[in-house]
Amino acid sequence: MKKVVLGLMVAGAFSLVSADGKAIFAKCAGCHGQDGKKKALNKSNVIAGQDAAKTIKLLQGYKAGTLNQHGMGALMKGQVANLSDADMKAVADYIATLK
Repeated sequence: MKKVVLGLMVAGAFSLVSADGKAIFAKCAGCHGQDGKKKALNKSNVIAGQDAAKTIKLLQGYKAGTLNQHGMGALMKGQVANLSDADMKAVADYIATLK
């Protein structure tokens, strides 16, 4: 019984620290829209439904400062600077679900 309770506690703690893509996306919604269908500052592509692997690659490029797509490199670098790899995956997975 103690093992079951301990297992549930660990699982609960993990869920508290695991990245929440929807919550992370709230920061993006100001430019990309709540549904990801807005062209950020009328410059970017619509991101709703975008493949998660593509989103992760783009976010990594912005974070590294090696991507300046649509002249948005500096702005996006600041936006993604504090995202961990897990955060990027979570938000990318969430964006892929937007239709």
